[in-house]
Amino acid sequence: MGWTQFGGVIRVAVLACALGTAGSAAARTPGKLWLESRNRAVSREHSNISEVARKAMPAVVSITTRQDSAEVAPGEEPQRGIGSGFIIHPDGYILTSAHVVDGASEVTISIRSANGYVEEFPATVVGEDERTDCALLKVDAPRKLPVLKLASASHVGIADWVVVIGNPFGLAHSVTVGVVSYLGRTDVTPNGRDGDFDYVQMDASINPGNSGGPVLDLHGDVVAVANAVNVSGQGIGFAIPIDIAKTVIPQLKAHGRMRRGWMGISVQDFSPEVAQAFNLNPRGRGVVVTDVVEDGPAARAGLRTGDVILNMDRLSVERAHTLRWQVAARGVGQHVRVQLRRLGRPMTVKVKLEDLPLVEAPPSTLASGATPGERAAGARSVLEELLSPVPRTPASRADRPAAGVDGLAAP
Repeated sequence: MGWTQFGGVIRVAVLACALGTAGSAAARTPGKLWLESRNRAVSREHSNISEVARKAMPAVVSITTRQDSAEVAPGEEPQRGIGSGFIIHPDGYILTSAHVVDGASEVTISIRSANGYVEEFPATVVGEDERTDCALLKVDAPRKLPVLKLASASHVGIADWVVVIGNPFGLAHSVTVGVVSYLGRTDVTPNGRDGDFDYVQMDASINPGNSGGPVLDLHGDVVAVANAVNVSGQGIGFAIPIDIAKTVIPQLKAHGRMRRGWMGISVQDFSPEVAQAFNLNPRGRGVVVTDVVEDGPAARAGLRTGDVILNMDRLSVERAHTLRWQVAARGVGQHVRVQLRRLGRPMTVKVKLEDLPLVEAPPSTLASGATPGERAAGARSVLEELLSPVPRTPASRADRPAAGVDGLAAP
């Protein structure tokens, strides 16, 4: 079985999507980089799938990247990659996957004009965040651009229809359709490391070049961003909930990166094994603090190993990865009230979140499913071994079929 992220592989273009006029979109959402959807439940209304795709096309873009490398011999062309993206603001802001533009020295956006011809614009990478695999790009166009509305992944359910538009293998404006096959998938790590969120799993086809493209509900609103696929199987694709991107986008614009709140603890899901290891009631709930960083925010607030966190700011905490994202998204300098149980007694502590250290510790320093010491010993899960980004295809080989790299094709 091979897993991989898709984006930055061959070359080509992808375009598309218009919902509403650009001017009115900006007027209705002051201070935001995106147009908020009405968050209509799919079960209440049904749209024609072909109409959804047709309206979305003008705001979906193709992304071509160039990667300069010291390994390129004289006379050889530099590596080029492809991916997808979509316009979220009429002033030219575009959302895509971070791995699509990672390491690129040059990024070009292709947009389909109202007259049907393709326009190309150089793009600037405003900011990117590896852990959520989000990147914000900016192009300077001579006109306002069509945009897609951003909804919420919470408004789709298992077996709901979704539409994916992208640039697979350089085949611009390709549309695939499928259903959501699972929500809340946490046991996959397409970028080789733990993420801060649950994936949306679907059976709509995703291929190299689709990364960064929109996943739309039947109202034409974006509910997720196409991200990864199991290339050894069929109908198993993954997308990042758009809710994650909506949290990250403002920070990418303001800081060029996401300034995550950092508590300085390792936590684990509550389980009988963990309860036994820390002498806890096996019928408890919450997440268990398995390590506390010395002189970190949590340590200074009084948290200890073996504490069981039940709530943060009155929000119930049931899973380690949920706590990790809540802490990260809360931001630097914010105070959070943590309700916990220590030796059977309820307690409340107040923690001031700090910026994640520049030399980022392993994911377990915030929250992970590893047993104490497992990450430190260098252990990697089977999925971490299998999941990795797709290598970029050299321009000289872009049109050749491949075979065998992570289940793709060998040059």
